[in-house]
Amino acid sequence: RLSKADKELIVVATSVVNRCPYCVVIVNWKLADLSDRDLAMLEFALAVCRADDITEEHFQKLEKHGFDREDAWDIGMISAFFAMSNRVAHFVGLRPNPEFYSMGRTPHGERGKEEGERG
Repeated sequence: RLSKADKELIVVATSVVNRCPYCVVIVNWKLADLSDRDLAMLEFALAVCRADDITEEHFQKLEKHGFDREDAWDIGMISAFFAMSNRVAHFVGLRPNPEFYSMGRTPHGERGKEEGERG
């Protein structure tokens, strides 16, 4: 039941906490204009990311915002996967290429123009 935006928010916040050099950087997600639901989701995700002991209290906080155990599973698995992939990026010294940094930042009309100028 998590939306694509929910999943992306978890990925970005997890990657920032893991200091992933390859991922989008958020200065401080706690200062972002997020709903109480989003904040509860990220607090749970980052507890998983940090390998905190997950307790019944963690699940109860999620449930107060409409998440069920299946949602908690999804949040936990996304966080765990990106914690692992972020650590692999650190281990191998992975750095993004220029195309990665321009993804979604260049209007489509200009993107083709720029590519044509390079060729």
